[in-house]
Amino acid sequence: MQTPHLTAGQLAGMIDHTFLKASGTPDDIERLCREAMEYRFIAVMVHPCEVARCVRLLAGTPVRVGTVAGFPLGQNTPAVKFHEIRDCLDNGAQEVDLVMNVRALQAGDAALVRSEMSALATACREAGAISKIILETCYLTDDQKRLACRLAVEAEVDFVKTSTGFGPGGATAADVRLMAGAVASRAKVKAAGGIRTLAEALAMVAAGASRLGCSSSVAIIQAL
Repeated sequence: MQTPHLTAGQLAGMIDHTFLKASGTPDDIERLCREAMEYRFIAVMVHPCEVARCVRLLAGTPVRVGTVAGFPLGQNTPAVKFHEIRDCLDNGAQEVDLVMNVRALQAGDAALVRSEMSALATACREAGAISKIILETCYLTDDQKRLACRLAVEAEVDFVKTSTGFGPGGATAADVRLMAGAVASRAKVKAAGGIRTLAEALAMVAAGASRLGCSSSVAIIQAL
């Protein structure tokens, strides 16, 4: 695996600067947005309740506002997930990362999984937003990962994403490589979960990720 040669600006342009902790203060969100502007990260990734505030803080800048839905377990009903997606978009979210119903996939209910993915992709496309589906790969076999990627492609989701960062395992280069091969350029791959160093970030890019979700974004760019 060849290490990619990227400038700090190029790598920052691939990073979703993330703050998805359960606790925090308004100052944390303001700092997140300031850092995103300073380092030119492509997006901030925050909880739905913080979307509108980030939209105001980042108004007039190229930094996008992203959020999560069905987070972190993905076990909400489809109706609840769809309402959450619509609410996020109505509040100004430009990217939505939805957690797949892992247990439905494991049970063989491909129709439900595809339906949720399609609802995500359609709602985001109509709003001019980017759709991402989180597989939570640490719970899946390789065959299940390939199936989830196939369903995402069929649903026309923009990105397949490795992890929430809240499961027992995060992104691995092997999973990114498998997912990139499975979508075969018909969707993009986002690696997230446990990416804390420059070496780890570059390994994910080399494996096929075109977007990274990181909370250690500043340290990674400073290292480069």
